[in-house]
Amino acid sequence: MAQTITRGYKTMLDEANAKIETLKAEEAIARFGRNDTVFVDLRDPRELEREGRIPGALHCPRGMLEFWIDPESPYHKPAFAEDKTFIFFCAAGWRSALSTATAQDMGLKPVAHIEGGFTAWKAAGGPVEAVPERKT
Repeated sequence: MAQTITRGYKTMLDEANAKIETLKAEEAIARFGRNDTVFVDLRDPRELEREGRIPGALHCPRGMLEFWIDPESPYHKPAFAEDKTFIFFCAAGWRSALSTATAQDMGLKPVAHIEGGFTAWKAAGGPVEAVPERKT
């Protein structure tokens, strides 16, 4: 029997975007380097190697987000317990919109995401550093 998807990604993105703060790339760039802000990169390691990264961004693979945020999780990362603003981004802004909504639903605040993701960040002239390739 074929699957019937009743709530697609477009609906999920619309719902997420309706309740989260979205920053234009230029607004996010203006917050770069502030001690009260953590940029959270949700892309997978291959994307970082291929495209580079925002200097100093916390790399949190999307699949680990909920586990890294929750202080009760054995995978919790102390960075998510800091009293800071968390700005999420991915390549184009879809994963980060959903992640920002999830983080907000979990109680993390304040949170926002970059509209257009890392692609928009680069196009707006945001700082980028190369990531060395992993040794396999």
